[in-house]
Amino acid sequence: MARLTGRRALSAAPVLAGVTFGVFALAAASPFDPVKAYAGTAALGADQETLDRLRANLGADEPFVTRWWEWLTAALGGDLGHSGVLRQPVAQVITERLGWSVLLCATAFTAAVLTGTVLGVLAARRPGSLLDRAVTSLAYVLEAAPVFWTGLLAVWLFALEWPLLPAGGLTDTAAGHVAPAQVASHLVLPASVLAVSQLPWFTLYVRQGVGDALAEDPVRGARARGLGEATVLLGHALRSGLLPVLTLIGSRVPELITGALLVETVFSWPGIASATVEAATAVDFPLLAALTTLATAAVLAGNLLADLLYGLFDPRVRLSDL
Repeated sequence: MARLTGRRALSAAPVLAGVTFGVFALAAASPFDPVKAYAGTAALGADQETLDRLRANLGADEPFVTRWWEWLTAALGGDLGHSGVLRQPVAQVITERLGWSVLLCATAFTAAVLTGTVLGVLAARRPGSLLDRAVTSLAYVLEAAPVFWTGLLAVWLFALEWPLLPAGGLTDTAAGHVAPAQVASHLVLPASVLAVSQLPWFTLYVRQGVGDALAEDPVRGARARGLGEATVLLGHALRSGLLPVLTLIGSRVPELITGALLVETVFSWPGIASATVEAATAVDFPLLAALTTLATAAVLAGNLLADLLYGLFDPRVRLSDL
């Protein structure tokens, strides 16, 4: 396990460097002007000399390769730079927002895995039944639904038509401090919407895996020995049917990050994803590079986690071969 983790960490270094280089290259080729974004409305009445001086102060007049190399060498030393759009050090922006994004993604992902497993097992018990067709149809409908559309629908239904849950934010508007109870109530809608965006994949994979396992000889033999249906289903078929889901966990991390970006924007959740939107629209090089690197590292970590889980739960797979 340690050897596999070390190999993946070494291979991740050039990937992360290439991603940051691509971010600086794409940002430099974009039509947005970071100087005007930094100055805001003050740039409308500023003369060209003032804008040029501000551009030199921000380092925006240098080639993007130079800016990328300076940022990379500083980042290796622990200095991620300063965010012009948020007027904060990049490390502080990440520190303040990362926890809220992790809370949202972890809650949604856990709910999606557990709910998808239950629905998949129920559907796989009797293939072709009314319950199976209903679960499968619902999964395909949810799979085709855009995350932002589901989020807006949830706000309209559960916050406006039926005022059961807050429409967005982290706490109530008049709150003087962050209370756990308020955070929990504000978390329900965004976490549910993000979980729904991941739910179809786990439901369909579990249904297929458990359905195939129920048709295998070992499971038939367990039934022939007189074992109860619950023992056969949970002790044999589910364990074998969940192996493909372990690989799915790693592959869903990019979609989870993309969904979180949209969900945090719709629900005004103060996480990393909302900062990514602000950094992209303002062409904030240091913040955009750091957040993209963080997202890439999360994807690589998800793939590593999937391989480790697969090697631990499947005796036919050796970690040394991965």
